Order: sequence, then structure tokens, then C-alpha cells
Amino acid sequence: MTSNRQFLLARRPNGAVQRSDFDFVTVPLRALEEGEVLIYVSHISLDPAMRGWMNASTESYMPPVALGEVMRAIAVGRVVESRNPGFAAGEHVSGLLGVQEYAIHNGVGLSKVNPALAPLPLFLGALGMPGLTAYFGLLDVGQPKEGDTVVVSGAAGAVGALVGQIARIKGARVVGIAGGADKVRYLVEELGFDAAIDYKSEDVAAALRQHAPKGIDVFFDNVGGAILDAALANLAHGAHVVICGAISQYNSTEAVSGPSNYLQLLVKRATMRGVMVADYYPRAMEAITTMGGWIQAGTLKTREHVVQGLDTFPETFAKLFTGANQGKLVLQVV
Repeated sequence: MTSNRQFLLARRPNGAVQRSDFDFVTVPLRALEEGEVLIYVSHISLDPAMRGWMNASTESYMPPVALGEVMRAIAVGRVVESRNPGFAAGEHVSGLLGVQEYAIHNGVGLSKVNPALAPLPLFLGALGMPGLTAYFGLLDVGQPKEGDTVVVSGAAGAVGALVGQIARIKGARVVGIAGGADKVRYLVEELGFDAAIDYKSEDVAAALRQHAPKGIDVFFDNVGGAILDAALANLAHGAHVVICGAISQYNSTEAVSGPSNYLQLLVKRATMRGVMVADYYPRAMEAITTMGGWIQAGTLKTREHVVQGLDTFPETFAKLFTGANQGKLVLQVV
């Protein structure tokens, strides 16, 4: 344990991320300073937001990753050595540890996790950032009522699959939008969605009219672009639109395409609001405790897609944008 493998951002990607956008390096590990901890990074969360962090500086909730810096990522790992009184060797933690084998951290923003309660990848999914996003984004921002029709785009993804299930738990009727027959089948047959639309083979606007004949009460959007426009065209009176992400736009080499049907917000007296998970960190245990109970009871199902090998990072990350991942995408460092 004298060296560390890291992925450094070498250039700003133009379109889809390529291996050449990174430098994969091995560097010596330095000695810890007072207040620091050394963490073996065992599992790295791969999330669409990372694509935005690679771009040049724009107004955002976080600054971009600087060229030459370790690629930013949420991860879980085990404390190997500590000079911080808040953490002891052997404890497991979660935080912004980066795409690397070892992380030296000052402890600020680290959260302890207990692998005896759940497998570590689950703390990057339902019991981590995607779970908090789904829980608070739907319940606090979307505010579904029993009997409402809730539509979720990117419904087979880490956030979308949880949103749909939480909506069902709360008594809503749920329609998911996903890509491919396998994902559509998964949503309906395994997760209990009332209906699912395959955007790759169906007319989404027509399918939404079919499955939400009285309009969409809550639309939880992870995709943006044409699918957001189709949903806006079929809103119910007083609908809530939750903007969580726009994965269809992240690799675009042109300006982000805004919704052309936004006047439906006026006509239907609807609201559109963004959700940022960091706003809810003080209430994290509320979501983790509730969803942990649902998972134990079998009411909430999770699926983690774990790929082994730190060296596969660029190719594994690309799965997010081709739809090749099945559930929460996690990179296991081995």
C-alpha cells in the first residue's frame, strides 16, 4: 500500500466521454497529516451528474473538476489509517472520494455506513444519493396524492425505479418511460408499475395520452428534451413537474434544448421545480430509515449493476448514456 491508482480529468469531453479524456496514473501515497484519514475506496457510484462536472465552468451547484484533478465521484470505502478523532481504522464511510483506489480525506462531508445492515453498493443507491433524490424529489416536490397519475422518465434508472415504487407505495398510479422491451417488462412485472412506455419503439406522446387519459398529475423527469415536451403536452390541471436531470442533453455538443411546450404550465396552472439532493441532507435519516424499512419488508426493490475493475471506468461510465446498465451503476475497485 505505497501507491494509488487514479483517473485524472485530462480534457473537457466533446460529446460522449472517451478514455482519452482521462489520464490513468499510478502515484505514490503520501503520509497523513493531522486531521486526515486514508480510505480504501471499494465501490464508486457512477452517476449522470458526473458528466456535467467534466464541463468547463458554468453556473452550477458545484464547480467543474479542474483539468489534472482526480475525477470527482461519490464512493464508499474502508478507513485504513486515521489521524482524525472522528474516524477509526476499520470503519466504513461514504463521501466524495473520487475515481481512485485510495483517498486521503479531511473528514468533512464523510458519513459512516454499516455494512452489517446492507451491502455496500446499496449505500450508493437506495440508501444513498439516488434514494434521497427519489424520496424527497417525489414526496416534497412532486407531492403526489393517492389516486394521482405519476409519470417517471428514465424509470429503470437508479432514481427513476425508486420514484415509481415510492409513488405506488403512496397509492398513486404509476407510468414509467424507459428504453427497450426488457426494461419495460422489468418495470411492470418486477417493480409493479401500472404501465410502461418504450421510448425506443413507441410514440411517447400518444402513449402518454393512452396511459394518462385524464392527464399527468406528477411528472418526475430524469431525461429532458423531447420526452419532457411530450409530458408537458399532457399535464393535468394543477400538475407538478419535478426536474431531476436531463440525461438526453448531457452529451450534446450544442446548447441545451429547452421545453417548447412550457406554456402548458400556464394553461394547466402547473408548477415546474428542480430538486437538489444536497438541500435535504439534514433530513437524510428520515429517508434512509423509511426506505430501509420498505426494503426489509420487500415493498421496495433495488437492483445494483456492479462492474469490477477500476481500469474500466471510462467504458463503464458510458453505459449510463447508452442504457446498457441494469439498475444503479456501481464500479467495484479490485
